[in-house]
Amino acid sequence: MSYSATILQRIKDDHDRHRQMLDVVADTTGDSEERKLTFVELTKELKGHAAAEEQSLYAEMLAEPDVNDPTRHSVAEHHEIDEMLNDLAATDMSSSGWLQKFKSFDDRYRHHINEEEEDHFPDFEKKIDSDLDSKMTRIYDDRLVAERESAKIEPEKKENAKA
Repeated sequence: MSYSATILQRIKDDHDRHRQMLDVVADTTGDSEERKLTFVELTKELKGHAAAEEQSLYAEMLAEPDVNDPTRHSVAEHHEIDEMLNDLAATDMSSSGWLQKFKSFDDRYRHHINEEEEDHFPDFEKKIDSDLDSKMTRIYDDRLVAERESAKIEPEKKENAKA
């Protein structure tokens, strides 16, 4: 891959792509094929991104005492986002409840990535020299591909979907 942005820019670029994908899903209707396919693509993208981000950036930032709390906070939010995706996958896409859940998810995810970019990344940037950046970027790129490919759509049982 010839793209040579820093790890933080790489992640921001992914976030921008995620925002676009959220917009596409929000513009779909019912249980259309477009909604199904885009939601699966979005889910794999977000799960892969979170795993790669944790294995590269967050693995290093956990070792830094003054950014440990925001790092743990973001990792915890990744788990919440994963649970929300699983709940959406368990909900009938043609129901009005699915769209309401999706809008709630969209708000939650956008809050998460905005918080990362605006509040956490400026502090992280102070901790990252060029060698560490190269190492994290390499890990991120490698893990992102593998994690996207292995990401699973894991719906809860339909009867357990949250109301």
